[in-house]
Amino acid sequence: MRWASAILGLTVALALSSAGMTEDAYPVRTVRLIAPAGPGGNPDVLARLLAQKFGDALGQPFVVENVPGVGGVVAANFVAKAPPDGYVVMVGDSGALAINAALNPNLSYNPISDFTPITALATVPTVLLVNPSVPANSLAEFVALAKSKPGQINYGSAGPGSIHHLTMAIFADRAGISLQHVPYRGGSAMVSGLLTGEIQAGWSGIPNVKPLIESGQLRALCVSILERSRSLPAVPTCAELGFAGFDLATMIGLQAPAGTPPTVVTRLQSEAAKAMRDPGMIERITQLGMVMQENGTAAYVQFMKDDMARYATAVKKLNLQIQ
Repeated sequence: MRWASAILGLTVALALSSAGMTEDAYPVRTVRLIAPAGPGGNPDVLARLLAQKFGDALGQPFVVENVPGVGGVVAANFVAKAPPDGYVVMVGDSGALAINAALNPNLSYNPISDFTPITALATVPTVLLVNPSVPANSLAEFVALAKSKPGQINYGSAGPGSIHHLTMAIFADRAGISLQHVPYRGGSAMVSGLLTGEIQAGWSGIPNVKPLIESGQLRALCVSILERSRSLPAVPTCAELGFAGFDLATMIGLQAPAGTPPTVVTRLQSEAAKAMRDPGMIERITQLGMVMQENGTAAYVQFMKDDMARYATAVKKLNLQIQ
């Protein structure tokens, strides 16, 4: 019996020691980086840049898995229910973690309590575009045109409830104009609609439209944040043009399931900060029209709460519904 007790005690001690070593030595196997978007989407692009940096620094593969669907709901639900061991991490954005909560009070996950926020990474502003056939060379002229033709100007979005949809709805409310919403299945399809003249206006992420702006195929009127984009320095902000405080952008950050060990969170946060300070990463992020963020966990949590409140207020005021 004494031998049996000794063996049992040794087994338990080894198991506990092994668990601690595994956590401290994280990662010891492949980590899955979940991107709530298809290939080429902003979360996907950023996830792939980080995967390379994390893999090189931590000695284990970080594999990006695209989980698109319902504006990030599918991916967020999957991550929320994953084991909280640091081997499933989401490169989540405001769509999955703020906009969906505003549009759907019956979500299958709670954006705050079901996740462990790790760190903010970057914000993604949008730019207001019009087809060159639209007789408006400035934001003021566009607003005047829309007021003269209430409900007759079409604008596109990447889908109902997307950042493009909400940004235009909020802008139209501020400007006192009425526009017709035409939802597309994704940002690329919306840009195609702009190019063909199927729609007259729309907000878009900067990377996929910058060449079209520079070539004159699309006309940029303003960007959605308080400072000019380094990718489009000639394009003014809405705030510069009379819409004080207009500041809307998608935040992308790292999220893990609730209950993920603090040592794992600290390690990922540290490596993310190193990766985002790399000159090559800074250059690439700037090229993509993103704005670097290194806020740490506390500031990221506050941003998430503010983001949720911002969109909840807009959805309620404007009575927005997913079509």
